[in-house]
Amino acid sequence: MNPIKDIFFSKKVTKFVGRVQGEFELIKPGDRVLVAFSGGKDSFVLLHVLKRMQLIAPFSFELAAITIDSQTGIDYTPLKEHCEKFGIEYIWYKTPIFEILEEKKRPGSSPCSFCARMRRGALYTKAKELEYNKLALGHHFDDAVETFFMGLFYNGIMRSMPPKYTAYTGLEVIRPMIKVREKWIEYMAGKNSFPIISGEESCLAYRASDGKEPYAREKVKNWLKEMEKENPKFFQRLESAFSHIDCDTFFMKEFLK
Repeated sequence: MNPIKDIFFSKKVTKFVGRVQGEFELIKPGDRVLVAFSGGKDSFVLLHVLKRMQLIAPFSFELAAITIDSQTGIDYTPLKEHCEKFGIEYIWYKTPIFEILEEKKRPGSSPCSFCARMRRGALYTKAKELEYNKLALGHHFDDAVETFFMGLFYNGIMRSMPPKYTAYTGLEVIRPMIKVREKWIEYMAGKNSFPIISGEESCLAYRASDGKEPYAREKVKNWLKEMEKENPKFFQRLESAFSHIDCDTFFMKEFLK
């Protein structure tokens, strides 16, 4: 299979990934990039966009995909076969995360953050072990916006998702699709009929909470949909706002003039 000719690429996805790459230089010559490949729509699109970049970029970098198998019984063979078809190195990393989550969860609490930390820790560990210097995650702009409003509404803090950051292990974590809308990703994934693993099937928090959707995120998602209906340019304004923050207008002593 040809990684470019046999894949439908959304122009909006490639355009905005290109913008983020140009603005933040997420991938540089000689990098060894490991893509977190869960089998969801976001990770499929990210993997193929980066494979395309690898083939057309004016510099060389290495690329591989990794799936964290939390021992929930999911068969990741289709992901392995998909990567083989397109000449992408694939790593299948088995961990006891689900067992630990079941042991540690507290009644009535959301296991989301605990699960995320364990999965992220497994990715950091394996990336360093295999000597990859960058880990690519499939977060998109809708994720960043939802995270911002969840923190604001439920935790009294304003924070989101940066295009890149350095983990405690020294590994650089990058988010090439951080300015890409989720609906564009869904369109590209649908056009390619990727063998997607559903969120309900792969989400450990969903399984550990007996099939209940994480309440806060779902509520914020629905609120954002209504806001965008009322103001179609709502997300465009938010993208601009995320780059223009007047810190000295808040109650932060270190920024007061």
